[in-house]
Amino acid sequence: MSRASKRILLIRYIGVLTGALLGAPPLQAEDAAHTQYPFSFDGAYHEIETKYIFGFTDGSDIGAEGETAIESDTNAAFRRRHGVYDAVEQEVELEGVPTQFFAYELSLHGFGDAIRNDDNYSDLHRVNFGGFSTNLRYLLLGRGPESPIGLTIMAEPEWERVDGGSGRHTRGFGSTFAVLADTELIENRLFAAVNLFYQAGAAKAVGDPAWSRTSTSGLKGAMAWRVSPKIALGGEIEYFRAYNALGFGAFQGDAIYLGPTLHVQATSKIMIAAAFSTQVAGHAVGDQRPLDLVDFPRYRARLRMEYEF
Repeated sequence: MSRASKRILLIRYIGVLTGALLGAPPLQAEDAAHTQYPFSFDGAYHEIETKYIFGFTDGSDIGAEGETAIESDTNAAFRRRHGVYDAVEQEVELEGVPTQFFAYELSLHGFGDAIRNDDNYSDLHRVNFGGFSTNLRYLLLGRGPESPIGLTIMAEPEWERVDGGSGRHTRGFGSTFAVLADTELIENRLFAAVNLFYQAGAAKAVGDPAWSRTSTSGLKGAMAWRVSPKIALGGEIEYFRAYNALGFGAFQGDAIYLGPTLHVQATSKIMIAAAFSTQVAGHAVGDQRPLDLVDFPRYRARLRMEYEF
């Protein structure tokens, strides 16, 4: 047997062994003959919804028509330059998909803050009801034989009574606008997504005489690889730019985040997704130190859980 033939048999054997460990059905002899790369098992990797498989980055899928679900979305931010900074936002969401092109989410927000000896914020330790928001998505292009790219536009208006950064009581109004695109690089196995977003809002904290206006824009990119039919692992990169105005005139700072992602489709109706990211580069206007820890935290984490009716 030639060295090349031995190498091919070894690759197939590794694929079969790994598939057994991950719970995939074993390959038959005739199936193995058609294997193009390790872990490729015919029929094991069905189609999967990409909406939440990328971590902080969103996929273009909006769900099946008629679908209804309850979601828990926990976002946490940790560390600034000095002292203690821990901020957690908890959302409880009702999701509906009335048509194959349109989906919505209705969300209630809660905030928990633990801040001490921070350079920019006053000491605080409390939990509050934060406000509510509505997430609206419209599917422009669905992935398929005629379109390898999925494309969705999103708008998320929000009313808040607690500032998500400082934890102070406030009255705020804002919205996030985004374009969500994704594609399958390997059918049902390897996915990639890109998000372009813009967030703007106005707020008036209790005791402040005037309204403040801020905005954030940026770009997110991610990839996810299904290591088994139920589990996907990946990584993402995010770039943020902060402005002290509703437009792009008063630049305040920028930040780049990197981190891993995990997606588990536990059952046909239960999904769990997690992500963690670290600020690896950035700069705040007027601050010569590395990273922008004035406008953005050092670490971010996210945990999503969904139950579909």
